[in-house]
This record gives sequence, C-alpha cells and structure tokens, in this order.
Amino acid sequence: MRDACFPDDDDEADPASLALARDLAAGGARPRTAVPDRPVRRPVTGRPGDARPGVAEAHAAEEVASRDGETARTAAPGRTAYVSPAVAAAQTAHALGLVPCVAAELAEADAGRWRGLPYARVAEEEPEALAAWLADPRAAPHGGESLAALSARVTAWVEAMRATPGVIVVCDVGVIRAALGHALGVGPAVAARFDIAPLSSTEITPAGDGWRVTRVNHRKAPL
Repeated sequence: MRDACFPDDDDEADPASLALARDLAAGGARPRTAVPDRPVRRPVTGRPGDARPGVAEAHAAEEVASRDGETARTAAPGRTAYVSPAVAAAQTAHALGLVPCVAAELAEADAGRWRGLPYARVAEEEPEALAAWLADPRAAPHGGESLAALSARVTAWVEAMRATPGVIVVCDVGVIRAALGHALGVGPAVAARFDIAPLSSTEITPAGDGWRVTRVNHRKAPL
C-alpha cells in the first residue's frame, strides 16, 4: 500500500489513470470501481483526517472542475482547459483530449519543506507543526503556503473568470475545495469536508453576485 504524501508538482499521473481518462473522453464503459491503485507515488491534495485518503486525497490533477455546463469529458476534442502547474494535470488534460493552458493560480498549496513527504514521516518528525497546520487554515509551519492563502488565490482567479463562458479546469482537489468554499461562502476548514472523487467533474455557475454549485463528483455515463 502506498504512502499518503504531501503534493509535489513533479509527480506524474500513472498510466492506469491516464488510460481511464482516455476511455472516458472516448465514451468508453465506466468502470465499477475507482481509479486503480497507483504503481508510482501520488501526491495527496487533501488534508490528513479526510475520509478515504486512498481515493479522495491521493489522486492529484485527476479532478476535473467545469463551469457553464460543459465538462471536460463531454467537451469537443481540442478545447482549451486551464490546468494547474502539476505535471499530472497537463497529462490528464491531454488524455481527455483537451489542450492544456497552465495557470499558476490553480496550483495546489505549496507544502514547503514537506513537499512530497509522507504524512507519516511528518507526523513523526514534526508532530506539533503538523497539528498546528491541521488546526489553523492560516498556519504554514512548513514554510510554504497556508490553506487560507490557497483559498484567497483560487477565489481571486474564479472571480476573474466570472464573465468567461465555458471555462474548463483540470486541477487538484484542494483547488476544487477552495472554489466550492468560495461559491458557498465557507472557509477552508469547512470546504475540506468535501470528498472529491478522482476523474469527476464539479461545476459552479454565476448566480447574481454569487455562485451556484451545480454539481459535485459527477461522472456522466457514456453518451
């Protein structure tokens, strides 16, 4: 069983997940199970303590966020998708038949000196620092970016894209949670409760001065 690790943008998507993405883009049969276990180290993009860490947290850059009614899975081949700087994000976009456009604002929170390290190791070597990070979204004991800063960054990008129709994003689960938190008007601690499935789509749409959450964890059956 693989270790759950803090995210690292250099981690690549595993072949099984990319094959599934290509199958979904082509309208192939949807598997009954979640993405197969990875043969390579996968970054964790949620927070320790989330339910089902092997599914909800450990599949960075395989979460597909969509706005304005069209998911990456049903979008026409060759459409542009904004992607996080993570290697796996661009790989997944390509597998979905999309043209990736990197947006630095969509990066997962920088884990500083914990980047790529197993949670278990950090818990053993820096238990007090890890506890502070878990308790306070504003804390960044690793020297990187806090979850509150991530939320503010994603919020600014989402608002900047408000008037742009049909935006497709391929990004990490932390970014999706931040977008959902903004749409619902809740902070990072509450948004972290969302259990985001791999290769699913989440959609938010403008509604007056705010946002409406249209769907979360959607995986449309083949057309």
